[in-house]
Amino acid sequence: MATENTFDLIVIGGGPAGTSAAITAARTGAKVLLLEAGRLPRHKVCGEFVSAESLALLTSLLAPHAERLLDPAPRISQSRLFLDGRIVSTPVNPPAASLARLDLDFALLKSAEAQGVTVRSQTAAQSISEDKLSASSFRVATTAGEFTARAVINASGRWSRLNPVSSSKPGARWIGLKAHFSEPAPSDSVDLYFFDGGYCGVQPVRLLDDDNPHRINACAMVKAETASTLAEVFALHPALRERSANWRPLSDPVSTSPLVFRAPHPESGGVLLAGDAATFVDPFVGDGISLALRSGALAAECLIPFLRGHTPLDAAVRQYAGAYRKRFASVFNTSSKIRRMLLLPRPVRKAALSVLQHTPAVTSYLVEKTR
Repeated sequence: MATENTFDLIVIGGGPAGTSAAITAARTGAKVLLLEAGRLPRHKVCGEFVSAESLALLTSLLAPHAERLLDPAPRISQSRLFLDGRIVSTPVNPPAASLARLDLDFALLKSAEAQGVTVRSQTAAQSISEDKLSASSFRVATTAGEFTARAVINASGRWSRLNPVSSSKPGARWIGLKAHFSEPAPSDSVDLYFFDGGYCGVQPVRLLDDDNPHRINACAMVKAETASTLAEVFALHPALRERSANWRPLSDPVSTSPLVFRAPHPESGGVLLAGDAATFVDPFVGDGISLALRSGALAAECLIPFLRGHTPLDAAVRQYAGAYRKRFASVFNTSSKIRRMLLLPRPVRKAALSVLQHTPAVTSYLVEKTR
């Protein structure tokens, strides 16, 4: 018998993957519960870059109020890579959008509520158990009690107790760092500064309640033994060190660790995994938000036939796992290869960098393969 704690679908995680899944499912009439461990709005370590390929999906998820968030967002029309004294430029066409996670996550959460999703913030999921003898076959224990549902989508992020056990290969421990700054004349490009031990991305960004036209986002991925603060990161690249000397902080820095790279894992025990819970894409490709939105929507779409009673859950899970790998595997494979190339010792990567600088078609091809 249905109760107020019983749902068709429970989505764990209130980021772009979780809200995308919740909105997509709720629009088909499903009774959806969204659990978010934290409190929104809040800053998150993120490049805040949304590729053009996902702007239509994002617009549909935010409808009918998408314009308020998307219209003032800076458009990114160029990517510049600063490495070993060289600058490799490539157009971003069509232009991407720069969207602060502070605004994006909150807007998506409000859109979910407007679609009838029950949202429980500051409610952390502690465990998921399956009962195949019950119509509501999943039980999710949380800090606010137990909830049941016919299906679960885990979009709790890259480092959650709910995710399948994973560990990075022995070696470097990577951390993420991010903060907003004010810069006198921001470029309409996403600029990637590579150095031994990591890289830092810089691009313009806006906040809805702040019309400062000089706001930029600086987000770095760095080995823990190389740097632990953004000031230390900026000092590692001559051009970035010079550029950042004129910056004024606009937010407190935030960090995340460890950053774990592994093969995609789109399902576990009948639970669908979306966003970073499925795997962590290399940040420099700038498609993390896009992949989160798309994988969340895909997870919900694959569950809809099951929620309508047309197919068993295991068939929906298999469909999602297959579609996920088909759509996204090349993105992870290509980005991993590019990361390894760019983080090679300087003498080794010199030849590859020369090819990128003098052969724009190759650079454009690599960008396309990470979308």
